[in-house]
Amino acid sequence: MKLTGKAHKFGDSINTDYIISGKYKFKTLDMDELAKHVMEDLDPAFYSKITPGDFIVAGRNFGLGSSREQAPLVIKHAKIAAVIAQSFARIFFRNAINTGLPLIVCPDAGKIDAGDVLEIDPSAGVIRDVTKNIELKAEPLPPIMINILNDGGLAEHIIKHGGFNL
Repeated sequence: MKLTGKAHKFGDSINTDYIISGKYKFKTLDMDELAKHVMEDLDPAFYSKITPGDFIVAGRNFGLGSSREQAPLVIKHAKIAAVIAQSFARIFFRNAINTGLPLIVCPDAGKIDAGDVLEIDPSAGVIRDVTKNIELKAEPLPPIMINILNDGGLAEHIIKHGGFNL
């Protein structure tokens, strides 16, 4: 799994209500419709700025707040390839992997600027900032997480393998 896209930068402590505002969470279960409002409270034009394969880059504690799966799902349905952050809220990290959204822990995520083109190898834990011609170290994702992500999430992984296949 190798990913290439453009960075969209946010700060620390991005909570799940910033990812998808509470005013939308209960209006529809259509994730593609909800995805049109991803990060809207922080950047009302965000959805119009992204192209499939882009990345969200953030600071510490991305995804804090409620444990609803809508937050990682709307990011995934917005066609964001991965979220790169210095750290993630634990329940958000778990929900993201379970729903098939790659999360990359990178202590040096602050060195990435909005608009930078990135190439990511989640298995190796390498982020190459093509724009700046630098390489950043990230925490490599273990093979089981890569398998779950490649299968589209935990439910799809279980269906495909008839159980939890290590």
